[in-house]
Order: sequence, then C-alpha cells, then structure tokens
Amino acid sequence: MGFSCGIVGLPNVGKSTLFNALTATAAAEAANYPFCTIEPNVGRVAVPDERLAVCARLAKSAKIIPTQLEFVDIAGLVRGAARGEGLGNQFLGHIREVDAIAHVVRCFDDGNVVHVEGSVDPIRDVETVETELMLADLESLERRAIALQKRARGGDKEARALAEIIDPVLAALRAGEPARNAVAGRDQTARLAALQLLSAKPVLYVANIEEANAAAGNEQSRRLADFAERRGARVVVISAAIEAELAQLADAADRTEFLATLGLDEAGLDRVIRAGYSLLDLITFLTVGPKEAHAWTVERGTRAPQAAGRIHSDFEKGFIRAETISYDDFFAHGGEQGAKDAGRMRLEGADYVVRDGDIMHFRFNV
Repeated sequence: MGFSCGIVGLPNVGKSTLFNALTATAAAEAANYPFCTIEPNVGRVAVPDERLAVCARLAKSAKIIPTQLEFVDIAGLVRGAARGEGLGNQFLGHIREVDAIAHVVRCFDDGNVVHVEGSVDPIRDVETVETELMLADLESLERRAIALQKRARGGDKEARALAEIIDPVLAALRAGEPARNAVAGRDQTARLAALQLLSAKPVLYVANIEEANAAAGNEQSRRLADFAERRGARVVVISAAIEAELAQLADAADRTEFLATLGLDEAGLDRVIRAGYSLLDLITFLTVGPKEAHAWTVERGTRAPQAAGRIHSDFEKGFIRAETISYDDFFAHGGEQGAKDAGRMRLEGADYVVRDGDIMHFRFNV
C-alpha cells in the first residue's frame, strides 16, 4: 500500500529544490528554467515520529524502522496546460496518479530567479494552477457525464451512485470551485475519488520564502495563509534553500545548531511530511520488540485484521486477535511488561478500529 503526494506548482518556484532536500539526493535537477523536471521523480521519506525512538529505547530494540511517505516531483505547469500548453498533458496525467497535492508557491523575490508570470503573486499563482486543474476536470466530466447517466438509467448501480454527485460537481467546477468543495461526508468523498478528478485531491500549500524570514514568514506567505484559511486548507512555510543546506548536514547536532542560528526549532521538511501524512488521513501503529521498533501506516478507520495485513498477508488471513497497548500507556509504564502488569494491555478482535499510536502484537493462525 503506497501513499503519495505530488509536488506541483509553476516553474521556478522551488519544487525540485524541495524534492531534493526531501529525499536528500540530487535525483531531480534544480535549474533556473522551466521544465527542468521532465519525468516525475519519486522519493520515499521517513515520517518523523518521536514515539518510535522512545519505544525502541524502552524495548531495547536493535533497529528502528520508520514508516514512509512517497513524494513525486512533477514538471512545472504553465497557463494553458489544460489545452496542452507546455507539458500540460504530462503534468495533468502525473497528478492524476498521486493521492494528494503539495502545491509549492513562490513567496520570495529574487531577480536572479525568473518568474514565469513576470512577477511574484502567490494568490495569482495558486489560482493559475487550480484553474488548469478545474478546466481539465470540467472537460473530462462533461465528456463522461452523458455516458454515465445513460448507464445509470439502464440500471447500473455503480453508475447511478456516481451520477448522483456529478451534477453538484459540475456546478462547482463551472462556478470556479474545485471538485473537492462539492461533496461532504466519507461516502460521497469515496464516490468522488472514483471519478479521478484532479481538483478533488486534497491539497497542502507550501509557501517557499527567503532564508531571512524562514522563522516568522513574510507578507506574501501571510497572504497565502489567509487565502488557504478561507478555503479550509493548510499552509506550511519553509525556505527550500535552507532545507537544501540542511540536507547536506549528516550530523544531527550540526543540523540542530544550524536551525538554532536561524531561530527555527525543526526542519521545515518535517512539517511538510507530517502535514502530507495528515492530509491523506493516515495514522501510525507500531510493532515493538527486541529485534526492531517498526512504524506502519494505515488509513484512519482501518480495522485490526487489515492493519495486520500491512505486515504480512498471512496475518490478515489467519487473524485471531491483537494484543494492544496505547503509546501513552506503553510510555507511562516503562514498556510492554509494565503496561501488562498495570492491566493496560487489551485484547482486540476483528472489529477493532486501529488508533494512532497503538502498539500491537498480532496473533494469527494459517
């Protein structure tokens, strides 16, 4: 099960610099001209989670294995992409394949870095990208709506369920609203996902600012934050240039010292990763023992047998029960044995919905 965030935005906003820093590689070429990233680069990054190190210490685990999130660096979009301008068709096709969007927005002035629109305006830039996504969705949905409605009239239950949300989605798109704003509730959201619309994907705005204002933000990032708040979206403020420098520091103490000189408590990338994880509505459960402390990703609402299947398909097929301790209890009582002695271990069955931070041991029989 893979979960991916596509890094999107106009050319020259810092997408590839951010991606390079995220993956600590030079896999994506960062250059001062449009379309330097032609094919999407894919990198997997560890999700920061302090609980994992604590559990490993208490259990004396020999190894720590964090859970991961996939980021995809996608070529820059230009105005007219929905009509095929620039690398429009490639760009839109690559976005269709990811689960969520990390939209990098330029919030800094630099005469040495060309802006494709000629000036820095984060709201305009966001609207340019989102308009192209909505235009592509509108064309796609209008083309499919007639056939889908015909199937629905013929008794196709799946088509009927999709047809019920097409009208409000089309109305939203025609009014300049993204598809994600047209539905509410888990059931309708699941139906919307089946339509594979670009503007239905959850979005996180990443405000890329200059190094000097990395701690407090600047006027442009605040404008973007206000805009996002009105749309019920989230903004993470970073300086991609700082993150690129941090990526070159292997020693944790050097990284901490470097951040402190800039007035920062943590790397901006850690906030981007956690925000992306939250955007996808993911949670973490852990397995902890002498050999390893391992974090695992599941979608919120996952039941115990399916969580067991993340480790091995046999665990799900032969699921009997899950010995479960909350992280808070594991920590408070000094580890597994202490939690057991305090009566804080629970035996959970197949209907149990996994909670974030659960420490689980699966019993199974195949």
